[in-house]
Amino acid sequence: MFKDLLRPFLSPTNPLLLFYHKMTAVFAAFYYGFPSRKLKVIGVTGTNGKTTVVNLIAKILTENGSKVGMASTVNFQLGATTWMNTTKMSTQSSFFIQKFLRQMVDAGCDYAILEVTSHALTQSRVWGVDFDIALLTNVTGDHIEYHGGFENYLHAKGLLFQNLISSGRKVSVPKVAILNKDDANFDFFDQFLADTKYGYGLSKGNCYATEIKLLPGSTKFLLHVPNDHIEVEVNLPGIPNVYNVLSAACVAINERVPLKVLQKVLTQVEPVPGRYELINEGQPFHVVVDYAHNIDAVSSILKMYKEIVAGKGRLIVVFGATGGGRDKAKRPVMGKLLHEYADYVILTDDDPYEEDEWQILSMVSEGISRAEGKNFWKIPSRREAIRLALSVARDHDIVLIAGKGAEPVQMIHGERRDWDDRAVAREILNSVPEVSL
Repeated sequence: MFKDLLRPFLSPTNPLLLFYHKMTAVFAAFYYGFPSRKLKVIGVTGTNGKTTVVNLIAKILTENGSKVGMASTVNFQLGATTWMNTTKMSTQSSFFIQKFLRQMVDAGCDYAILEVTSHALTQSRVWGVDFDIALLTNVTGDHIEYHGGFENYLHAKGLLFQNLISSGRKVSVPKVAILNKDDANFDFFDQFLADTKYGYGLSKGNCYATEIKLLPGSTKFLLHVPNDHIEVEVNLPGIPNVYNVLSAACVAINERVPLKVLQKVLTQVEPVPGRYELINEGQPFHVVVDYAHNIDAVSSILKMYKEIVAGKGRLIVVFGATGGGRDKAKRPVMGKLLHEYADYVILTDDDPYEEDEWQILSMVSEGISRAEGKNFWKIPSRREAIRLALSVARDHDIVLIAGKGAEPVQMIHGERRDWDDRAVAREILNSVPEVSL
């Protein structure tokens, strides 16, 4: 009873709590002296693709001779130094952000590139950060329960663009918005003012693609920019990564990066850890580790790999929905997608947090219309789930280990356990016996 009375006050969107977050951000910005005023700041928001785009932009600007600081879900960069993100946060606390920006200034960085989530925008974590370029990847349903509906989620993303034109200006640095013209919510974001706007899409915009050819580990296409084009083969598979490249190309054009530099980076770039990452230990089938954990990302990656494997092998998927009360309604929807596209489905733990693992698995399995044991298993132990997937795989199959990507920890009943899907897959590949199913 007492807990029920307290629940409204403990809600993450409680106005008093949001006020606290904002006051904390104000103090942090003043404490570290508003360091973003001495940097060119690029903010990347959207539902999917943020981490890949942030890393692409960092590589392009670095190759062009600039010194870059970067913060993403997966990794951090400060000049020539990079390290993994173990915070379990895509956008960190306001104190972390302001301190990191100050470190960038002290290190002589020219650019700061930040992955900006809807949670961070709602909680004012980037208050006092003067963005110069705001980039949108896409907007689909995710974290809806936190925001109380899609419209609230959409407006939370919009805060980055809404505040762009009114944030602090730097000498001779225009405010730039980069938008996905193919996104269903393009018009919503296009309403916000900017000094310069770029659009990108598969067939329209300042940057667009033609002659797209999808391969298991890469994508070939012609990248068109204003008044020119280049041929690229990027080691990032799938249409979503074509969009990611196009958005980063808009930044490159705005920053006057020569096309030969852009082409060099796109030819050499490797996937962000845990994003479409191939695990190769000499096995006769493909193993892919990816972060896909929401409806749009799961749908895209399943469709892509099902098309690639069609007529040659089977698609074997290991997947677990995140716990902690996150978007429970999407669990059976993702189960339905797994049933539709995967030849073998192995449900397992992701980060259950305090939730019961079997309850999460049961909710996902509501969308799976096949009996357990009929190419479908529920195995809470993620290690054993991966072991089963790898043991049944044979020539030309694709094993997709989805949901966590390169996350280095697993959260189970309040315990923070060291974990890495990639390392576990490599370990098992070097020891697992073959099973025929």
